[in-house]
Amino acid sequence: MPIAEQNLIDAFERIPVSIFPNPAEGSRAAANIIAQTLRARAAENKPCVLGLATGSTMIALYAELVRLHREEGLSFAHAVTFNLDEYYPIDRNAFQSYWQFMHRHLFRHVDINPANIHIPDGRLPKSELKAHCAAYEAAIVAAGGIDLQVLGIGHNGHIGFNEPGSSIHSRTRLINLEQDTRIANAFEFANPGEVPRLALTMGLSTILSARRILLMAWSGGKARIVRRAVEGAVSESVPASLLQQHPDCTFILDDAAATELTRHRSPWLTGEVEWTPEMIRRAVVNMALERDKPILSLTNNDYNEYGLSDLLAEQGDAYAINLDVYYMLRDCITGWPGGKPGSLPSHPERPEPWPKRVVLFSPHPDDDIISMGGTFRRLHEQGHEVHVAYQTSGNIAVTDEFVIRHLDFAEGFESIAAGSNERSASAIREVREYLAQKAPHELDSPLVRSLKGLIRRCEARATCRYVGLPERQVHFMDLPFYETGTIEKAPMGPADIELTKKLLEEVRPHQVFAAGDLADPHGTHKVCLDIIFEALRQLKEAGADWIKDCRLWLYKGAWQEWSVEETDMAVPMSPGQVLEKRHGIFMHQSQKDIVPFQGNDAREFWQRAEERNAATANLFAQLGLTRYAALESFRRWEF
Repeated sequence: MPIAEQNLIDAFERIPVSIFPNPAEGSRAAANIIAQTLRARAAENKPCVLGLATGSTMIALYAELVRLHREEGLSFAHAVTFNLDEYYPIDRNAFQSYWQFMHRHLFRHVDINPANIHIPDGRLPKSELKAHCAAYEAAIVAAGGIDLQVLGIGHNGHIGFNEPGSSIHSRTRLINLEQDTRIANAFEFANPGEVPRLALTMGLSTILSARRILLMAWSGGKARIVRRAVEGAVSESVPASLLQQHPDCTFILDDAAATELTRHRSPWLTGEVEWTPEMIRRAVVNMALERDKPILSLTNNDYNEYGLSDLLAEQGDAYAINLDVYYMLRDCITGWPGGKPGSLPSHPERPEPWPKRVVLFSPHPDDDIISMGGTFRRLHEQGHEVHVAYQTSGNIAVTDEFVIRHLDFAEGFESIAAGSNERSASAIREVREYLAQKAPHELDSPLVRSLKGLIRRCEARATCRYVGLPERQVHFMDLPFYETGTIEKAPMGPADIELTKKLLEEVRPHQVFAAGDLADPHGTHKVCLDIIFEALRQLKEAGADWIKDCRLWLYKGAWQEWSVEETDMAVPMSPGQVLEKRHGIFMHQSQKDIVPFQGNDAREFWQRAEERNAATANLFAQLGLTRYAALESFRRWEF
């Protein structure tokens, strides 16, 4: 690529950015850089000092480093490591401790000298922390400084645990964690109240002293803060933006995390683009929203001032372009998500066959009603054969307190029921005794996990009964990848894919709805979607005849929504239908009030759903379309 063209593409970026199609490829690229650094220092017979990070972003990176060690002989014998941070207080044996994380994912699988591993100690008395932090800084200096520092980025721009407002001159220290950070990290703990309020972290000055820095970010949930860090002003209110001042820092992103960068969001500002209908829709919608005008009111001056003069030159007068985009948006709105008999070709879903067989995949036992509850009810009420497939048990999202509440009911029922079952009574005693002695951060026993899964299964059945779905059309898949008993899940495996293929072959659907929201904080949605993609791919390669007449629609989950320009089908809801959806969400009582894994959003799921659906409706109205109470958005995916 010519230098001039490259400079134009990344002209708005103040930090070098490397973008990869997915986290796996990005992780491999980062691992190769680390491997090159290790080998170069080993060739010089010198230690290689690595600054390491934790969190879900790093799991694939460490897995690739372990693979390189086992299969390609990458040695860590010369490595000296310093971890960014650790919760405080926390015992090293706690599953959530970063000491455990690092040993679980990297250290116990490679040939590193344990004496060369440095992780802040969350066990020390507070009176010893100041000296401990000073010693940590001294150890970094004694090792010769950090050669390569690996970072992730928080939703508020923190690096390490340096929250917004941290001084650029800060060193390793004890720090208060903001509530947003604690909520975002709650997925690692049984409930938000268990997340420590303090942490030990390297300071910004410590991080910026590294000779080279790699920052990794995956998923659309990080896209906005990545843009602020890369293209925004340098400010301590966005700690990651301070990396603009580092002489050798690179951001490694997947496509989703890069979507807010100017090169992706407004590529016409960085060079020539191919003006496809999708690109035109994106440009005109963004222009209308930014200028706060209905689409049909945009003028030639608006196009010129927004940097779209090339579009005018290619397509002609603004009014003609406005009409095309207006019709695109108008035609994606439908009250018939399964297709309407006799509808025009512009309808988002084909009218035939009628009625359709539909599979609605729900990663957790409540994503169906939260994300597309109005559409779910419409599909059933309009006569389609709707099958709901709950992909995982969702057991880790049930609090111990909620289990005890059910135990109280079960014991009370048995005390008044004739012929009480001794086996069930024994199981109740076992669970109650286990929870009574369960240590903080301890993993659940298989029996407790089964009970928590049963609670969520009963809630999901209640929702399906509320919608009116026959029992035979409700499927609990319990995909094996999820059943680790921990927050961290296994990769998808052949058993997950075979179970999904079996269900699809049984139903032979005309429509598949699946969760395309990859901002789920513990990654379950991403794995569930990958399993569906792989199952469909294998069925297509095997010649499944029904696939050619099947369409895949992606909904977003509880954390995000499709933007207007991404939406291929929008299903409206009346105020009454919004209330019906809320009642369906309320069936999931274990997820109300305190959301165990809510990410960086403190609202309950029903609040998120209602506000998100209303916001989508308001955006369409702002663009000049009919105003509805709420809209659920979907994107068609070609497979």
